[in-house]
Amino acid sequence: MRPPRFPANIGFVTHPTQTEAQPELPLAAHTAYHRLGRTSPRYRWWKPLLVGIVGSVLYLLALLVLFTAAVVTSLMVPDVARVFEDLGDASLNFDMSDPVTFTLVILSIIPMLPALLLATRIIGAQRIGLLSSVRGRLRWGLLLQNTLFALVVYAIGYLTMFSTSALTGGTVTLEVVQPQLPLMLLLIVLLIPVQAAAEEYVFRGYLAQTIGGWLRHPAFAILLPIPIFVLGHDYGLLGSIDVAFFAAVAGWLTWRTGGLEAAIALHIVNNATIFGLGTIGLVDPNATDAALPDLIYSALMTAAFVLLVERSRRRELAE
Repeated sequence: MRPPRFPANIGFVTHPTQTEAQPELPLAAHTAYHRLGRTSPRYRWWKPLLVGIVGSVLYLLALLVLFTAAVVTSLMVPDVARVFEDLGDASLNFDMSDPVTFTLVILSIIPMLPALLLATRIIGAQRIGLLSSVRGRLRWGLLLQNTLFALVVYAIGYLTMFSTSALTGGTVTLEVVQPQLPLMLLLIVLLIPVQAAAEEYVFRGYLAQTIGGWLRHPAFAILLPIPIFVLGHDYGLLGSIDVAFFAAVAGWLTWRTGGLEAAIALHIVNNATIFGLGTIGLVDPNATDAALPDLIYSALMTAAFVLLVERSRRRELAE
């Protein structure tokens, strides 16, 4: 089956009149997101590869620092020492009543973002801001708007899911009596947005623009990073399909809107919802696969979010 014929140079600009206000980005503002790396006069085909190498080294160094700090802390704090015992037993999971384990696992992902940004600056492959959008920056208003869209979609979706389960004889049990609940919810609000953004900057940002620098058609930049993203999630068949569909949608939204805002918003709300519901026992964050009804609900929620983003985009362009 032939890939869909995307136009090669389309980038969604939230406010077209802002092009004149940013003369330093005349080309980027009219270039498709996946091709933004090539707008830099310093672009060379090999520089993105060098960014990946340097970024990986910086990320590993950050993990080494984090691990060292955790080891030192474990000598004084029993809860941290217990996490290392779980690691030794190969039984470490997200315990949504354990803020220490949750924090350490999420913190192991977050350094990907500063490592990527610093590597991009060191190599000088392009402006760092062009990893965010065609505007050379993260469009905060668009990020907030898309987050609200995702919150509405997920609220309706999960309410429908739980209501349907209850009406068909399923068990819906709340476990809200746990002393760490307020702290866990606070950690989710503080850490998950950064963790989700880190993954989006790497997979829908860096990888997409690296591939887009070599191959003009956006389908390559959208589809080729998906296997790597799926491999980063240890799921079964249906769970992997769900992750792949999410990655494809996030990549398409990034190309369509000219930036990472929609993908970041969807990722934040998805992860925060799963972990938040996990703290009260409604979902299992450690599940390694999905049932078919769960996959269908997830796909429908993702599709509904895309419809809202696309409708908003068309309205913006019509104004």
